[in-house]
Amino acid sequence: MQIIPLSEGAFTIDGTKKFIPFNKEQDDLQQRPVGSLLVEIQPFAVITAKDILVIDTGLGFTNKDGSLQIHQHLVDNGINPLDVTKVLLSHLHKDHSGGISKEDHLLHHKFISFPNATYYVNKDEFNDAMKKGKPSYTPEEFEILGETDRVVFTHGDGWIDDYIRYEVTGAHSPFHQVFWIEEDGQKIFFGGDVAPQLQQMKSRFIAKYDYDGKKCMELRQQWWQQGQEEHWTFLFYHDIKTPVVAF
Repeated sequence: MQIIPLSEGAFTIDGTKKFIPFNKEQDDLQQRPVGSLLVEIQPFAVITAKDILVIDTGLGFTNKDGSLQIHQHLVDNGINPLDVTKVLLSHLHKDHSGGISKEDHLLHHKFISFPNATYYVNKDEFNDAMKKGKPSYTPEEFEILGETDRVVFTHGDGWIDDYIRYEVTGAHSPFHQVFWIEEDGQKIFFGGDVAPQLQQMKSRFIAKYDYDGKKCMELRQQWWQQGQEEHWTFLFYHDIKTPVVAF
């Protein structure tokens, strides 16, 4: 399997839940608003024998020409966005779901951003996100999932095409899910925001922003040990410096 990180860069985020681009080489960390976090955003593309997968969809920001940044990153890596066959969604917080749809400003209408792909999202996560809304969620970015035939709403744990396994963990959000992709003896693990960074896998870290921070910490410890024993390849959504770690 081929793994392609689709880095969108670093951002600061405070209580307003607005993501402000941050250039690590030019901007001053001390000038960030008090209480803000520095967050890196990084969806992934995974090419398997059966599919071109996109895992989570980033912030949904566009370039000056109006094209989605995640589309441009795919094109830069030789992938036509029309060729994406599956989009796997861990949860629907705004930094993971922004690229689900794209707006046509002339028609004032949103379209699925990967029209030939099937989207996989937990049904309870979708319902909960639609209900809670802003500031953590932006329903207008993903409400189209409730209107299209290009979505499969998952329930609990299960398999997709006998080689992609999903499991509801909760912990970060109430119905957060994670994925294992298994092919030819290789096992890729995407832990979404329960396992977002390499550093967090190596420490007993409890985050206040998690739905259940203690459970997040315990799952990270469990996965880190199991992954080493079973030779997983970890994908870290919020770690641009170390996006992929293989054992």
